[in-house]
Amino acid sequence: MMRFITVALGLLIITPLFAAENIVNVYTWSGVIPDSAIRQFETETGIKVNFSTYDSNEVMYAKLKADKNPSYDVIEPSSYYIDRMRRQDMLAKFNKAELPNFKNINTSFLNQSYDPKSEYSIPFIWGITGIFVNKEYRDPASFQRWADLWNKKYADQIMLLDDSREVFSMALRTLGYSVNDENPEHIKQAYLKLKELLPNIKIFNSAPISILVDEDANVGMVWNGDVFRAKKENPHVDFIFPKDGFVVWVDNFAIPKNAPHAANAHKFLNFMMRADVAKAVAIDNSFPTANLAAQKLLPADVRDSKTVYPSPDVMRRGEFQTDISDDALSLYEKYWERLKMGG
Repeated sequence: MMRFITVALGLLIITPLFAAENIVNVYTWSGVIPDSAIRQFETETGIKVNFSTYDSNEVMYAKLKADKNPSYDVIEPSSYYIDRMRRQDMLAKFNKAELPNFKNINTSFLNQSYDPKSEYSIPFIWGITGIFVNKEYRDPASFQRWADLWNKKYADQIMLLDDSREVFSMALRTLGYSVNDENPEHIKQAYLKLKELLPNIKIFNSAPISILVDEDANVGMVWNGDVFRAKKENPHVDFIFPKDGFVVWVDNFAIPKNAPHAANAHKFLNFMMRADVAKAVAIDNSFPTANLAAQKLLPADVRDSKTVYPSPDVMRRGEFQTDISDDALSLYEKYWERLKMGG
């Protein structure tokens, strides 16, 4: 009898411990995965999702760097942070056998320089950094290149993204350099070029939809998905793909090295790559999906939008962001601080 009681008590103790482990800890950009997708995964799998968000790659990276005991199972770095984190041995390779829905990913986004064999990253959402114009106030034909923003007649009118690499990429492309340039002289030239633009800059902002809708700025730098979303409330906003080149950014799912619930992480990622799930997510957040199977299921007005899904000819002008050295990054940040303080 005593043995039976001991075993029974042991089961009472062990069962909650196993139940507690049936979780997955997800840490992603804010505003990209709707609650409905999280609830659906929990209902279908019985796996509890501990869901938290961040607003910059730097915050996510610093948190993982400081975490001596890995606590996250799924993260969502942008392409250049995938590059950095895989080089620093911070990411786990996927077990592709557990990801049958990987076949749904658009091959155009696979095997890029930031993850040459697509072993550490799953492209999720992506976008292009370009020019927005409110055609009620400005002629879109006047803004075909980044260089057009330097015209002195746009004094105190231009909005730029509050992101150092995005802003420097605009100047670098204007000068004919790569958005991933590490040459100190080229970075300095880009800074001096941006100093010339300061009189035209009205605001730096990385949550621009309300600004586009309310017409607080009528020309500047923006992500294509935000223009598509803003256009639903303000049809006068147009997006332009600069002819002097632009950044193509990709936010990717990844699994941190030594993730505590790697098996559940794979289940979550496979679920997110399901065509119906990726379609629902794309409709909710308005950003282009890297899931080709999902893209084909989208409503025609989204699927056929040249703002959201530009032609291959346009895409050829784009350049994927990759990691840069700490020295180059420090130089960018030094000049960025000077710029934000007025030069």
